[in-house]
Amino acid sequence: MKIKSLRWWVIALIALATVINYIDRQALPVLWPDIAKDLYPDKTPDERKEIYAFISTLFIFSYAFGQSIFGKIFDKYGTRIGFTLSIGFWSIATALHAFARGIFTLSIFRSLLGVSEAGNWPGAAKANAEWFPTKERAFAQGLFNSGAAIGGIIAFPTIGLLSVYFSWNWIFILVGATGLLWLIPWWILVKSPPKNHPWITDEERTYILTGQKNQDEDEDGEPDDGYNPETGKMLKHKESWGVILASAALDPIWWLFIFGSPFTCMKYMAWM
Repeated sequence: MKIKSLRWWVIALIALATVINYIDRQALPVLWPDIAKDLYPDKTPDERKEIYAFISTLFIFSYAFGQSIFGKIFDKYGTRIGFTLSIGFWSIATALHAFARGIFTLSIFRSLLGVSEAGNWPGAAKANAEWFPTKERAFAQGLFNSGAAIGGIIAFPTIGLLSVYFSWNWIFILVGATGLLWLIPWWILVKSPPKNHPWITDEERTYILTGQKNQDEDEDGEPDDGYNPETGKMLKHKESWGVILASAALDPIWWLFIFGSPFTCMKYMAWM
């Protein structure tokens, strides 16, 4: 069996995983009022906000830690196993939120979610490099990255709609199950990189691999190895620090929107 344009199916699955990623992480902010009432009935509104802030901060630190862990995992085991581990663990971690009984268990489940969800981004970048020629990578990057925007947009109304019919416990289980279902087409479709994939057409394989060749700067007839410096060497470049500082300035604003937007929306609806 041969599948035409297999690379676009792969990037579509990754974009869908990114949508699920954002729905999973946004479930807690949207459901927090109900969770706080059940788990912390004796706490004041300000004390509940403090608990939420602590758990959110813990998630961010875990997420940062998970980036490096899963970067190594994807490099060592490849995208097929890497995504299976990442989305498998984050789906289970999401479902475990349903069994939280206090700040300790909720913190553990939130940390597990942060570490495992971080794998989506290094995995997507590696899959992009494996499945696309260099001239198509920017477009492919935009496609899967759009999953973050779509997930952020639909998370609030989706979780809100589910809360009409289900308790917060069941919503975490249902959302977690969605990620596990994603693993089925991923495991079936992404059997290996394009070089050895049995379902890719010969034309697409040649197109991808030819478009990935590096330049032959020493003119020995063979493409040179790609630039792959150690971390210490990368940090010696001012361009690296430009990216780091820009990210350090912008990311806190992004996370503020992620964790604060549901509360803003709820206050607005209450005022209406």
